[in-house]
Amino acid sequence: MANNKRLFTMLIPIISVLLGLSAGAIIMLVSGYNPITGYIALWNGAFGDAYTIGETIRRTTPYILTGLSIAFAFRSGLFNIGAEGQVIVGWLAAIWVGLAVDAPMIIHLPLAILASVTAGALWAFVPGILKAKLGVHEVIVTIMMNYIALFSANEIIRKVLTDGGTTTEPIAATASLASPWLQSITFYSRMHYGILIALFAAVIMWFIIERTTLGYELKAVGYNQHASKYAGMNVSKNIVLTMVIAGAFAGLAGAMEGLGTYGTISVMSGNINIGFDGIAVALLGANNPFGVVFAAFLFGALKEGAGEMPTGAGVPTELVDIIIALIIFFVASSYIIRWALLRFKKGEK
Repeated sequence: MANNKRLFTMLIPIISVLLGLSAGAIIMLVSGYNPITGYIALWNGAFGDAYTIGETIRRTTPYILTGLSIAFAFRSGLFNIGAEGQVIVGWLAAIWVGLAVDAPMIIHLPLAILASVTAGALWAFVPGILKAKLGVHEVIVTIMMNYIALFSANEIIRKVLTDGGTTTEPIAATASLASPWLQSITFYSRMHYGILIALFAAVIMWFIIERTTLGYELKAVGYNQHASKYAGMNVSKNIVLTMVIAGAFAGLAGAMEGLGTYGTISVMSGNINIGFDGIAVALLGANNPFGVVFAAFLFGALKEGAGEMPTGAGVPTELVDIIIALIIFFVASSYIIRWALLRFKKGEK
């Protein structure tokens, strides 16, 4: 029984991706595009040469962290829809420290990363404490916190970090995650050391969830709060702690953009979608930290490769968003795939 469950857990995301790509091919055919040419262009845009591979890994990096953030909350029975806002405040805090502090790299870079983690954690603390003490649903609060983060960050950029400008000055080199070596082997893409931090974060999440008493308690609270309380666990503390850790992961994703990719922060006209895409990454990765890494890589490749589709095949980039939406749909409708697999298995007998 356990083997069957593990098999379904592994097969459902794979089948969902294949179904999403198949549906995307049908849509291309119906719209008058050649799906083979379209997918070749997508592949070339993501893996065509060393530069595109570097950019794909660069784009994957924050997805890993926002996926971990949302998966961590899911594993504890919570819905952290606020990863978007936590990314923004983490990005802002990292840039602030990168601009304001003058210190050697060994101090400056860890301080900027720590600032982003702390900002994300504190931003998630608010919905966590409201959920734990007043029973306010975390989905509503985190969605509202996203907008507060967006507009507050824009105001701070205009009034504090610049003199009415829309983009800050670049951070000091001592706070940068940029890697001349990684850039040189990828035809000077924007790949940076953040990918190592993101992969390490996945190991950290696995260790917390699977190998610590804290992780056991968080999962227990996620399964059944009443039973956990009856067993002597502090449910309120675990809810707050879950949101804080989830927010820390998302805040770190902001540091990847601020300290690694851009080195600045600009006024945002709307959502940056890194946090929202993390929801899909977590679902496709089955809320498993290593599954999240693979799912993030898939999303990074799809998003990066989409840029080549208009020039390489004349296919609009929006088609990739449709494919991603279909993949999420099939993951969310996993019971249909599970039912089909069981029917197929019975038919074999």
